[in-house]
Amino acid sequence: MTMRPQSVRVRAALLALGRCHLASWRALVTSLRGLAAGGALTLLPVGLGLPLLPPAARLLRRGADRERALLARWTGRAPAAPEPLPAGVVALLGAPGFRRELAWSWLAPWSSCLLVAVPPALVGYGLAGALVQPFLWQLLGPGNWYAFVPVDSAVGALAAALLGLGFAAAGLWLAPPVLARYAAWTARLLDGPAQARLERRIDQLTDSRAEVLDVQAAELRRIERDLHDGVQARLVALGLTLDRAEQLLDADPATARRLLGEVRATSERALQELRDLVHGVLPPVLADRGLADAVRSLALDSFLDVEVTADLPGRLPAPVEGAAYFAVAELLANAGKHSGGHRVDVELRCADGRLRAVVRDDGRGGADPDRGSGLTGVRRRLAALDGTLALDSPPGGPTTATLEIPCASSSPKTSSSSATASPAP
Repeated sequence: MTMRPQSVRVRAALLALGRCHLASWRALVTSLRGLAAGGALTLLPVGLGLPLLPPAARLLRRGADRERALLARWTGRAPAAPEPLPAGVVALLGAPGFRRELAWSWLAPWSSCLLVAVPPALVGYGLAGALVQPFLWQLLGPGNWYAFVPVDSAVGALAAALLGLGFAAAGLWLAPPVLARYAAWTARLLDGPAQARLERRIDQLTDSRAEVLDVQAAELRRIERDLHDGVQARLVALGLTLDRAEQLLDADPATARRLLGEVRATSERALQELRDLVHGVLPPVLADRGLADAVRSLALDSFLDVEVTADLPGRLPAPVEGAAYFAVAELLANAGKHSGGHRVDVELRCADGRLRAVVRDDGRGGADPDRGSGLTGVRRRLAALDGTLALDSPPGGPTTATLEIPCASSSPKTSSSSATASPAP
Protein backbone atom coordinates (compact mmCIF):
# COMPACT_ATOMS: atom_id res chain seq x y z
CA MET A 1 0.00 0.00 0.00
CA THR A 2 1.47 3.35 -1.03
CA MET A 3 1.08 6.60 0.86
CA ARG A 4 -0.67 9.51 -0.79
CA PRO A 5 1.64 12.32 -1.95
CA GLN A 6 0.18 14.80 0.55
CA SER A 7 0.78 12.40 3.45
CA VAL A 8 4.32 11.80 2.24
CA ARG A 9 5.02 15.55 2.12
CA VAL A 10 3.61 16.10 5.62
CA ARG A 11 5.62 13.22 7.00
CA ALA A 12 8.79 14.51 5.33
CA ALA A 13 8.15 18.01 6.72
CA LEU A 14 7.65 16.67 10.26
CA LEU A 15 10.79 14.59 9.98
CA ALA A 16 12.79 17.58 8.73
CA LEU A 17 11.38 19.69 11.56
CA GLY A 18 12.56 17.18 14.16
CA ARG A 19 15.99 17.04 12.56
CA CYS A 20 16.23 20.84 12.55
CA HIS A 21 15.44 20.82 16.25
CA LEU A 22 18.09 18.16 16.88
CA ALA A 23 20.66 20.04 14.82
CA SER A 24 20.07 23.22 16.80
CA TRP A 25 20.72 21.38 20.08
CA ARG A 26 23.74 19.58 18.65
CA ALA A 27 25.20 22.96 17.79
CA LEU A 28 25.56 23.66 21.52
CA VAL A 29 27.61 20.50 21.98
CA THR A 30 29.66 21.40 18.92
CA SER A 31 30.42 24.83 20.36
CA LEU A 32 31.66 23.20 23.59
CA ARG A 33 34.00 20.97 21.59
CA GLY A 34 35.25 24.02 19.70
CA LEU A 35 35.80 25.93 22.94
CA ALA A 36 37.81 23.01 24.33
CA ALA A 37 40.04 22.95 21.25
CA GLY A 38 40.33 26.74 21.24
CA GLY A 39 41.24 26.76 24.93
CA ALA A 40 43.99 24.22 24.29
CA LEU A 41 45.31 26.41 21.46
CA THR A 42 45.44 29.52 23.67
CA LEU A 43 47.40 27.58 26.30
CA LEU A 44 50.08 26.46 23.85
CA PRO A 45 52.39 29.50 24.44
CA VAL A 46 52.68 28.64 28.15
CA GLY A 47 53.07 24.91 27.51
CA LEU A 48 49.83 23.81 29.15
CA GLY A 49 48.17 23.25 25.80
CA LEU A 50 50.70 20.65 24.63
CA PRO A 51 49.07 17.71 26.47
CA LEU A 52 45.55 19.13 26.02
CA LEU A 53 45.44 19.76 22.27
CA PRO A 54 45.60 16.12 20.98
CA PRO A 55 42.66 14.87 23.11
CA ALA A 56 40.70 18.03 22.29
CA ALA A 57 41.34 17.42 18.59
CA ARG A 58 40.19 13.81 18.91
CA LEU A 59 37.05 14.96 20.72
CA LEU A 60 36.39 17.42 17.92
CA ARG A 61 36.99 14.72 15.29
CA ARG A 62 34.42 12.41 16.95
CA GLY A 63 31.86 15.19 16.83
CA ALA A 64 32.65 15.93 13.18
CA ASP A 65 32.43 12.23 12.27
CA ARG A 66 29.07 12.04 14.00
CA GLU A 67 27.91 15.07 12.02
CA ARG A 68 29.05 13.46 8.76
CA ALA A 69 27.13 10.29 9.62
CA LEU A 70 23.99 12.29 10.40
CA LEU A 71 24.25 14.21 7.13
CA ALA A 72 24.56 10.94 5.25
CA ARG A 73 21.55 9.54 7.06
CA TRP A 74 19.42 12.65 6.64
CA THR A 75 20.28 13.75 3.12
CA GLY A 76 22.27 10.91 1.59
CA ARG A 77 25.17 13.29 1.01
CA ALA A 78 28.08 13.55 3.40
CA PRO A 79 31.45 15.32 3.40
CA ALA A 80 34.36 13.10 2.51
CA ALA A 81 36.21 11.60 5.46
CA PRO A 82 39.35 13.63 6.19
CA GLU A 83 42.86 12.32 6.65
CA PRO A 84 43.67 10.76 10.06
CA LEU A 85 44.78 13.16 12.77
CA PRO A 86 48.57 13.25 13.17
CA ALA A 87 50.11 12.46 16.53
CA GLY A 88 52.38 15.43 17.12
CA VAL A 89 51.13 18.89 18.11
CA VAL A 90 53.11 20.65 15.35
CA ALA A 91 51.78 18.28 12.70
CA LEU A 92 48.28 18.64 14.15
CA LEU A 93 48.41 22.42 13.78
CA GLY A 94 49.26 22.00 10.11
CA ALA A 95 46.62 19.34 9.39
CA PRO A 96 43.94 20.71 7.02
CA GLY A 97 41.29 18.40 8.49
CA PHE A 98 41.81 19.73 12.01
CA ARG A 99 41.67 23.34 10.84
CA ARG A 100 38.43 22.70 8.93
CA GLU A 101 36.80 21.00 11.89
CA LEU A 102 37.92 23.81 14.19
CA ALA A 103 36.37 26.40 11.89
CA TRP A 104 33.22 24.30 11.68
CA SER A 105 32.93 24.10 15.48
CA TRP A 106 33.18 27.88 15.78
CA LEU A 107 30.81 28.70 12.92
CA ALA A 108 28.24 25.90 13.34
CA PRO A 109 26.46 27.49 16.35
CA TRP A 110 25.85 30.64 14.35
CA SER A 111 24.55 28.75 11.34
CA SER A 112 22.34 26.62 13.56
CA CYS A 113 20.94 29.54 15.54
CA LEU A 114 20.30 31.62 12.43
CA LEU A 115 19.11 28.76 10.21
CA VAL A 116 17.93 25.44 11.59
CA ALA A 117 16.42 26.97 14.73
CA VAL A 118 13.97 29.04 12.67
CA PRO A 119 11.46 26.30 11.69
CA PRO A 120 11.15 24.84 15.24
CA ALA A 121 10.81 28.36 16.64
CA LEU A 122 8.03 29.21 14.18
CA VAL A 123 6.17 25.97 14.92
CA GLY A 124 6.56 26.38 18.69
CA TYR A 125 5.43 30.01 18.62
CA GLY A 126 2.58 29.14 16.27
CA LEU A 127 1.31 26.33 18.48
CA ALA A 128 1.47 28.66 21.49
CA GLY A 129 -0.75 31.12 19.68
CA ALA A 130 -3.16 28.46 18.39
CA LEU A 131 -3.48 26.47 21.64
CA VAL A 132 -2.92 29.03 24.40
CA GLN A 133 -4.38 32.35 23.32
CA PRO A 134 -7.93 31.18 22.47
CA PHE A 135 -8.38 29.62 25.92
CA LEU A 136 -6.26 31.71 28.29
CA TRP A 137 -6.49 35.21 26.85
CA GLN A 138 -8.78 36.39 29.64
CA LEU A 139 -6.34 35.17 32.31
CA LEU A 140 -3.40 36.93 30.70
CA GLY A 141 -4.89 40.32 31.45
CA PRO A 142 -4.63 43.63 29.59
CA GLY A 143 -1.72 44.34 27.34
CA ASN A 144 -1.70 40.80 26.00
CA TRP A 145 -0.33 40.71 22.48
CA TYR A 146 0.44 37.84 20.13
CA ALA A 147 2.91 38.97 17.50
CA PHE A 148 1.28 42.17 16.18
CA VAL A 149 -2.28 41.23 17.24
CA PRO A 150 -3.73 42.61 20.50
CA VAL A 151 -5.57 39.78 22.25
CA ASP A 152 -8.12 41.52 24.43
CA SER A 153 -11.33 39.99 23.05
CA ALA A 154 -12.69 36.81 21.54
CA VAL A 155 -12.12 38.25 18.09
CA GLY A 156 -8.49 38.98 18.94
CA ALA A 157 -8.09 35.44 20.35
CA LEU A 158 -9.47 33.98 17.14
CA ALA A 159 -7.12 36.14 15.07
CA ALA A 160 -4.20 34.99 17.25
CA ALA A 161 -5.20 31.35 16.74
CA LEU A 162 -5.33 31.77 12.95
CA LEU A 163 -2.02 33.62 12.96
CA GLY A 164 -0.49 30.86 15.11
CA LEU A 165 -1.63 28.22 12.65
CA GLY A 166 -0.01 30.24 9.88
CA PHE A 167 3.27 30.43 11.81
CA ALA A 168 3.18 26.66 12.41
CA ALA A 169 2.45 25.95 8.75
CA ALA A 170 5.27 28.26 7.69
CA GLY A 171 7.67 26.43 10.01
CA LEU A 172 6.68 23.06 8.55
CA TRP A 173 7.00 24.40 5.02
CA LEU A 174 10.46 25.85 5.70
CA ALA A 175 11.87 22.82 7.51
CA PRO A 176 12.92 20.68 4.47
CA PRO A 177 14.68 23.46 2.49
CA VAL A 178 16.29 24.82 5.66
CA LEU A 179 17.61 21.38 6.55
CA ALA A 180 18.98 20.97 3.02
CA ARG A 181 20.68 24.38 3.21
CA TYR A 182 22.14 23.51 6.62
CA ALA A 183 23.50 20.22 5.23
CA ALA A 184 25.09 22.02 2.28
CA TRP A 185 26.61 24.65 4.58
CA THR A 186 27.99 22.06 6.99
CA ALA A 187 29.31 19.89 4.16
CA ARG A 188 31.14 22.89 2.70
CA LEU A 189 32.73 23.70 6.06
CA LEU A 190 33.85 20.13 6.69
CA ASP A 191 34.86 19.40 3.11
CA GLY A 192 37.29 22.28 2.74
CA PRO A 193 38.27 24.16 -0.44
CA ALA A 194 37.69 22.77 -3.89
CA GLN A 195 41.39 22.04 -4.46
CA ALA A 196 41.57 19.88 -1.34
CA ARG A 197 38.38 18.05 -2.33
CA LEU A 198 39.79 17.42 -5.79
CA GLU A 199 43.04 16.03 -4.39
CA ARG A 200 41.17 13.72 -2.03
CA ARG A 201 38.93 12.64 -4.88
CA ILE A 202 41.93 11.72 -7.02
CA ASP A 203 43.40 9.70 -4.16
CA GLN A 204 40.07 7.92 -3.61
CA LEU A 205 39.74 7.06 -7.30
CA THR A 206 43.30 5.76 -7.40
CA ASP A 207 42.71 3.55 -4.36
CA SER A 208 39.31 2.35 -5.58
CA ARG A 209 40.76 1.46 -8.98
CA ALA A 210 43.39 -0.75 -7.37
CA GLU A 211 40.80 -2.33 -5.08
CA VAL A 212 38.43 -3.01 -7.98
CA LEU A 213 41.17 -4.77 -9.92
CA ASP A 214 41.96 -6.91 -6.89
CA VAL A 215 38.29 -7.73 -6.36
CA GLN A 216 37.80 -8.67 -10.01
CA ALA A 217 40.86 -10.92 -9.96
CA ALA A 218 39.66 -12.61 -6.77
CA GLU A 219 36.18 -13.09 -8.24
CA LEU A 220 37.58 -14.68 -11.38
CA ARG A 221 39.71 -17.02 -9.27
CA ARG A 222 36.66 -17.98 -7.21
CA ILE A 223 34.58 -18.76 -10.31
CA GLU A 224 37.45 -20.76 -11.81
CA ARG A 225 37.88 -22.72 -8.56
CA ASP A 226 34.15 -23.40 -8.26
CA LEU A 227 33.99 -24.62 -11.86
CA HIS A 228 37.09 -26.78 -11.47
CA ASP A 229 36.21 -28.33 -8.11
CA GLY A 230 32.48 -28.57 -8.66
CA VAL A 231 30.91 -28.77 -12.10
CA GLN A 232 34.03 -29.96 -13.93
CA ALA A 233 34.68 -32.74 -11.42
CA ARG A 234 31.10 -33.97 -11.69
CA LEU A 235 31.22 -33.90 -15.51
CA VAL A 236 34.43 -35.96 -15.49
CA ALA A 237 32.85 -38.47 -13.14
CA LEU A 238 29.75 -38.51 -15.35
CA GLY A 239 31.88 -39.37 -18.41
CA LEU A 240 33.68 -42.19 -16.59
CA THR A 241 30.39 -43.65 -15.40
CA LEU A 242 28.97 -43.51 -18.93
CA ASP A 243 32.03 -45.38 -20.26
CA ARG A 244 31.59 -48.11 -17.65
CA ALA A 245 27.85 -48.38 -18.34
CA GLU A 246 28.56 -48.69 -22.07
CA GLN A 247 30.98 -51.57 -21.40
CA LEU A 248 28.42 -53.42 -19.22
CA LEU A 249 25.40 -52.72 -21.43
CA ASP A 250 25.46 -56.19 -23.09
CA ALA A 251 27.12 -58.28 -20.36
CA ASP A 252 25.27 -56.89 -17.30
CA PRO A 253 22.21 -54.78 -18.27
CA ALA A 254 21.06 -54.42 -14.62
CA THR A 255 24.33 -52.84 -13.54
CA ALA A 256 24.35 -50.66 -16.65
CA ARG A 257 20.86 -49.33 -15.81
CA ARG A 258 22.00 -48.59 -12.25
CA LEU A 259 25.01 -46.70 -13.57
CA LEU A 260 22.80 -44.74 -15.96
CA GLY A 261 20.65 -43.75 -12.98
CA GLU A 262 23.80 -42.51 -11.24
CA VAL A 263 24.64 -40.55 -14.40
CA ARG A 264 21.23 -38.86 -14.28
CA ALA A 265 21.64 -37.97 -10.60
CA THR A 266 25.17 -36.66 -11.21
CA SER A 267 24.02 -34.54 -14.15
CA GLU A 268 21.22 -33.06 -12.05
CA ARG A 269 23.68 -32.15 -9.26
CA ALA A 270 26.08 -30.62 -11.79
CA LEU A 271 23.25 -28.59 -13.29
CA GLN A 272 22.20 -27.38 -9.84
CA GLU A 273 25.78 -26.38 -8.97
CA LEU A 274 26.03 -24.52 -12.26
CA ARG A 275 22.77 -22.70 -11.51
CA ASP A 276 24.02 -21.79 -8.03
CA LEU A 277 27.22 -20.43 -9.52
CA VAL A 278 25.32 -18.34 -12.07
CA HIS A 279 22.98 -17.16 -9.30
CA GLY A 280 26.00 -15.90 -7.37
CA VAL A 281 27.19 -13.92 -10.39
CA LEU A 282 23.79 -12.50 -11.42
CA PRO A 283 20.56 -13.64 -9.73
CA PRO A 284 17.84 -14.41 -12.31
CA VAL A 285 15.22 -12.37 -10.46
CA LEU A 286 17.53 -9.33 -10.69
CA ALA A 287 18.05 -9.81 -14.42
CA ASP A 288 14.37 -10.46 -15.13
CA ARG A 289 12.48 -8.14 -12.77
CA GLY A 290 14.88 -5.47 -11.59
CA LEU A 291 16.32 -4.23 -8.31
CA ALA A 292 13.10 -3.64 -6.36
CA ASP A 293 11.70 -7.14 -6.86
CA ALA A 294 15.13 -8.71 -6.32
CA VAL A 295 15.45 -6.99 -2.94
CA ARG A 296 11.92 -8.15 -2.09
CA SER A 297 13.04 -11.70 -2.80
CA LEU A 298 15.87 -11.17 -0.30
CA ALA A 299 13.29 -9.94 2.20
CA LEU A 300 11.20 -13.07 1.71
CA ASP A 301 14.24 -15.28 2.30
CA SER A 302 15.22 -13.45 5.51
CA PHE A 303 14.04 -14.72 8.88
CA LEU A 304 13.74 -11.08 10.02
CA ASP A 305 10.67 -8.91 9.46
CA VAL A 306 11.88 -6.94 6.45
CA GLU A 307 9.85 -4.11 4.93
CA VAL A 308 10.92 -2.88 1.50
CA THR A 309 9.88 0.53 0.19
CA ALA A 310 10.93 1.26 -3.39
CA ASP A 311 10.42 4.28 -5.62
CA LEU A 312 12.54 3.69 -8.74
CA PRO A 313 12.06 5.08 -12.26
CA GLY A 314 12.10 1.72 -14.01
CA ARG A 315 15.23 -0.32 -14.73
CA LEU A 316 18.64 1.02 -13.81
CA PRO A 317 21.99 0.14 -15.43
CA ALA A 318 22.89 -3.49 -14.77
CA PRO A 319 26.13 -2.69 -12.86
CA VAL A 320 24.23 -0.33 -10.56
CA GLU A 321 21.50 -2.89 -9.89
CA GLY A 322 24.05 -5.63 -9.27
CA ALA A 323 26.15 -3.56 -6.85
CA ALA A 324 23.08 -2.37 -4.93
CA TYR A 325 21.59 -5.88 -4.78
CA PHE A 326 24.70 -7.54 -3.35
CA ALA A 327 25.29 -4.62 -0.96
CA VAL A 328 21.74 -4.88 0.43
CA ALA A 329 22.12 -8.68 0.64
CA GLU A 330 25.28 -8.27 2.73
CA LEU A 331 23.64 -5.68 4.99
CA LEU A 332 20.61 -7.93 5.56
CA ALA A 333 22.92 -10.85 6.35
CA ASN A 334 24.82 -8.70 8.85
CA ALA A 335 21.57 -7.61 10.47
CA GLY A 336 20.51 -11.23 10.85
CA LYS A 337 23.84 -12.40 12.26
CA HIS A 338 25.00 -9.53 14.45
CA SER A 339 22.30 -6.98 15.24
CA GLY A 340 20.10 -9.03 17.56
CA GLY A 341 17.05 -7.17 16.22
CA HIS A 342 13.80 -8.35 14.71
CA ARG A 343 12.93 -5.77 12.04
CA VAL A 344 14.72 -4.22 9.09
CA ASP A 345 13.47 -1.37 6.89
CA VAL A 346 14.90 -1.09 3.38
CA GLU A 347 14.26 2.03 1.33
CA LEU A 348 15.23 2.34 -2.33
CA ARG A 349 14.94 5.70 -4.06
CA CYS A 350 16.45 7.40 -7.07
CA ALA A 351 16.84 11.18 -7.08
CA ASP A 352 19.22 13.69 -8.66
CA GLY A 353 20.78 10.94 -10.75
CA ARG A 354 21.76 8.84 -7.73
CA LEU A 355 20.38 5.58 -6.36
CA ARG A 356 20.04 5.76 -2.59
CA ALA A 357 19.43 2.66 -0.48
CA VAL A 358 18.89 2.89 3.28
CA VAL A 359 18.94 -0.26 5.43
CA ARG A 360 17.88 0.34 9.03
CA ASP A 361 17.50 -2.32 11.74
CA ASP A 362 16.29 -2.20 15.35
CA GLY A 363 19.26 -4.09 16.77
CA ARG A 364 21.83 -3.33 19.42
CA GLY A 365 24.08 -1.17 17.22
CA GLY A 366 27.82 -0.85 17.64
CA ALA A 367 28.66 -2.05 14.12
CA ASP A 368 32.23 -1.29 13.07
CA PRO A 369 33.21 -1.62 9.39
CA ASP A 370 36.87 -2.01 10.39
CA ARG A 371 36.22 -5.26 12.31
CA GLY A 372 34.92 -7.38 9.43
CA SER A 373 35.40 -7.99 5.75
CA GLY A 374 31.71 -7.84 4.79
CA LEU A 375 31.26 -4.06 4.95
CA THR A 376 34.73 -3.55 3.51
CA GLY A 377 33.71 -5.66 0.53
CA VAL A 378 30.53 -3.62 0.15
CA ARG A 379 32.52 -0.40 0.08
CA ARG A 380 34.90 -1.81 -2.51
CA ARG A 381 32.02 -2.94 -4.70
CA LEU A 382 30.40 0.49 -4.49
CA ALA A 383 33.70 2.30 -5.05
CA ALA A 384 33.93 0.63 -8.43
CA LEU A 385 30.88 2.68 -9.47
CA ASP A 386 31.88 5.84 -7.61
CA GLY A 387 29.43 4.92 -4.85
CA THR A 388 29.64 5.44 -1.10
CA LEU A 389 28.54 3.66 2.07
CA ALA A 390 27.84 5.59 5.28
CA LEU A 391 27.25 3.68 8.53
CA ASP A 392 25.55 5.13 11.60
CA SER A 393 25.53 2.55 14.41
CA PRO A 394 25.68 4.05 17.91
CA PRO A 395 25.80 1.62 20.87
CA GLY A 396 22.25 0.61 21.68
CA GLY A 397 21.13 1.05 18.08
CA PRO A 398 19.61 1.50 15.69
CA THR A 399 22.04 0.78 12.87
CA THR A 400 21.49 2.72 9.65
CA ALA A 401 23.51 2.01 6.53
CA THR A 402 23.11 4.44 3.63
CA LEU A 403 24.59 3.64 0.26
CA GLU A 404 24.60 5.86 -2.81
CA ILE A 405 25.50 5.04 -6.40
CA PRO A 406 25.40 7.45 -9.36
CA CYS A 407 22.92 6.13 -11.88
CA ALA A 408 20.56 6.97 -14.73
CA SER A 409 17.48 5.17 -15.92
CA SER A 410 18.50 3.01 -18.86
CA SER A 411 15.27 1.52 -20.09
CA PRO A 412 11.56 2.32 -20.15
CA LYS A 413 10.94 -1.26 -19.04
CA THR A 414 9.64 -1.16 -15.49
CA SER A 415 9.09 -3.50 -12.64
CA SER A 416 6.66 -3.17 -9.78
CA SER A 417 8.97 -0.64 -8.17
CA SER A 418 6.67 2.05 -6.86
CA ALA A 419 5.20 0.03 -4.07
CA THR A 420 5.75 -1.15 -0.54
CA ALA A 421 6.11 -4.78 0.41
CA SER A 422 5.95 -6.20 3.92
CA PRO A 423 6.92 -9.86 3.69
CA ALA A 424 6.36 -12.09 6.64
CA PRO A 425 9.45 -13.27 8.49
